[in-house]
Amino acid sequence: MAYIRQITIDQATGLLKRELERAVARAGRVWNIVQIMSLNARTLKAAMEMYGATMFAASPLSRQQREMLAVVVSKVNRCDY
Repeated sequence: MAYIRQITIDQATGLLKRELERAVARAGRVWNIVQIMSLNARTLKAAMEMYGATMFAASPLSRQQREMLAVVVSKVNRCDY
């Protein structure tokens, strides 16, 4: 299995610390998909902004439809959702 170094919330500083704290505030924890981006805080921040825009911004699709699409894409890509 591949190993990717990660920075934990207690090791983080600056922008990374703020982004990981936001993750905890959002979800009660830092999920692996977020944690794996910890080596690049700017990428993590951009990914979370894109997620927020995709899932919560004004759209003709409902929140439920967006979640359904995310599940379908994950299944097609053979990823755990």
